[in-house]
Parts: sequence; C-alpha cells; structure tokens
Amino acid sequence: MNKVCGLDVHKRSLFACVLDEKGENFLEEKFGTLTSDLDKLRKALVEYGVERVAMESTNIYWMPVCHVLESDFELKLANPYFIKQLPGRKSDVEDAHWITTALQKELIKDCYVSRQRFVKDMPV
Repeated sequence: MNKVCGLDVHKRSLFACVLDEKGENFLEEKFGTLTSDLDKLRKALVEYGVERVAMESTNIYWMPVCHVLESDFELKLANPYFIKQLPGRKSDVEDAHWITTALQKELIKDCYVSRQRFVKDMPV
C-alpha cells in the first residue's frame, strides 16, 4: 500500500495526517517537537507503512523533523508559497490533511536546500 504523510510543523508541535492511496485516513495525531517526540512520530509512520512524507519549509522548525525522518522516508520539503490552500483554512489538522493530499496528487514542488546549508543551519 502506498501511504503518504503530511506534516504541519510548528515550533512546539506538529500535526501528522496519513492517507492511503484511496484517500482514507489512517492517522491524524499531534506530536511534540522534542527528539523523543519525533522518534515516536518516526516509529508510528514506520508502523503504518508510510513511504513518503511532506512538510512546509516553515522557519527552521522543519530541520529537526527532516533530520529524524530522512533515513526512513522519501521526504518532500515544500515551499509554503506554492502549497498554500485557498483562504479559509483554519485548523492544523486540515493543514496536515491538505499537505498529505497535495503529496498524494504530486502537487508539491520540492524546495532546494543544499546538504551543506542544512547541516550548517541545523539547530543544536
């Protein structure tokens, strides 16, 4: 099964949505952003059989998430300008669902971030 995950990432939390190829929800959950929380997210996504994960390049908050997930999943980092849904989007769960749907339908253009810059800018 080709399951995908969209993440709506914030400073202290992130919202995950997992859909299968039919668009059925398998997971809608809030996670923290501490390393232990991100590891719980990684384990949940592995357990659900997720192959691809997408998120917006929001400030620097995406960096630790990418660092934890990059070894297990194909990651798509989206430019927020190009992924914004129509006005009226109100909840973080809806944002995560929209990112998941956009990933599933191949609507996300990757942001380019050089590996050198990613490592240099990674918060410690």
